[in-house]
Amino acid sequence: MTSQNIDRPPARRPAPIADRADHRARHVLDSRSARRVFAAVRLAIGWTFLWAFLDKLLGLGFATPADGAWAAGGSPTQGFLAEATAGPLAGFYQSFAGAAWADWLFMAGLLGIGLAFLLGVGMRIGAAAGTLMLVLMWSAVLPPENNPFMDDHLIMALTMVGLALINAGDTAGLGRRWAGLSLVRRYPALR
Repeated sequence: MTSQNIDRPPARRPAPIADRADHRARHVLDSRSARRVFAAVRLAIGWTFLWAFLDKLLGLGFATPADGAWAAGGSPTQGFLAEATAGPLAGFYQSFAGAAWADWLFMAGLLGIGLAFLLGVGMRIGAAAGTLMLVLMWSAVLPPENNPFMDDHLIMALTMVGLALINAGDTAGLGRRWAGLSLVRRYPALR
């Protein structure tokens, strides 16, 4: 061996295909365009939940008539749980249709999930609560009308979890500031 061979750094081998695919996937999540799309989906989901809260609270005439509004003495859970449930769990859901505790939990959930996704804060808790609410709504109408098991409730639940996992609240939201709070740094589940 000559000294030239000893001083030369070893030849670089290309990264394995799996590593390159992982790098590309991370690059896509880091791209500005992808972050904007994820932020738009987050905002759309947040607005969907907040709108449902406002409509049921005030009876804006979309899904809830004015005389059925919670503010007018109506029940936000009565109509769906008493009349729209079907399948093996219908009796269970019908048993608490219109109950005050169910109304309060449902409305608090709609408001909290909507605000979490609109503001981009507390998205892990919002995604967990939203997933629970959506799976319960899915199970209240089993089987789904157009598929043996899959419907938009499950798809939105999975989307919410994914958005929370990629910190979609950091783009067009307050997620970065929220994550910087000492309480949130101490308890990452609040992220």
